[in-house]
Amino acid sequence: MTTHAPQAAHTVTLPGTLDEAVAALAAMPAAVPVAGGTDLMAAVNSGLLRPAALVGLGRISEIRGWRYLDGHALLGAGLTHARMGRPDFAALIPALAAAARAAGPPQIRNAGTLGGNIVTAAPTGDALPVLAALEATVIIAGPEGSRREIPVSHLLAGVDLLRPGELVGFVRVPLLHAPQTFLKATGRTGPGRATASVALVLDPARRGVRCAVGAVAPMPLRPLEAERWVASLIDWDGDRGHLDPQVTTAFGEYVAAACIPDPLPPQDGSEPVPLPPAAIHLRRTVAALARRALGRALA
Repeated sequence: MTTHAPQAAHTVTLPGTLDEAVAALAAMPAAVPVAGGTDLMAAVNSGLLRPAALVGLGRISEIRGWRYLDGHALLGAGLTHARMGRPDFAALIPALAAAARAAGPPQIRNAGTLGGNIVTAAPTGDALPVLAALEATVIIAGPEGSRREIPVSHLLAGVDLLRPGELVGFVRVPLLHAPQTFLKATGRTGPGRATASVALVLDPARRGVRCAVGAVAPMPLRPLEAERWVASLIDWDGDRGHLDPQVTTAFGEYVAAACIPDPLPPQDGSEPVPLPPAAIHLRRTVAALARRALGRALA
């Protein structure tokens, strides 16, 4: 598995179904599930993780595709970024496809999975702000065939964590049939980890705008007041694209200020400490991404 840690795992189990994988985890509490391994093997190679056993998920065909279910798409946790980036998936959930195509170089996109992005919960995970903006939910498989469903945001925030022996099996995403965008900024040209990312979706049925900002905090942030404000200015019954450019600019600044706020004033009444230059630059980046995302969605 790796030249740096030849004794990292003593047992490797390769179940064929989701329930078999759950049973394997229940039988080996110290085992670690692995799908694409893009984050897990990086941790092993760096010496941060020495799993006693691995439960490989690559042979579980039921979590490697998707299907329609009551106006939603039920996505298998084993979907790779490369698969989600294809045109047929992009027609289904454009913002998630865009995030998948931006996830990194081909070797990462071919191996990395949707479920891994969620469970690893890295702040720079490209799929996470999209799932937050879409208000997706995860279906968790547990012992004895049990299933429970929770919002993705609850899992990322630690409100409801995976219990021993549980696995993320599927992700339920509403099909809005409306414009949605994903944009990200990196510290270099070409694929790379996001310094900031923005996912934005329009929901004409509810006359709403949903936006999530990634990479600037431990989990995606939803600027709810900015969402409500700009939604109130959109002509939902007429030309949605006819919005004053000053509004989109103000929306970007509103989002950025909500996600990267000014420091609180000192309690002793002295002058407030200004934002450091790096935070000011990050705020400007988020503002630009949010402005462009809204403009593209409305166009």
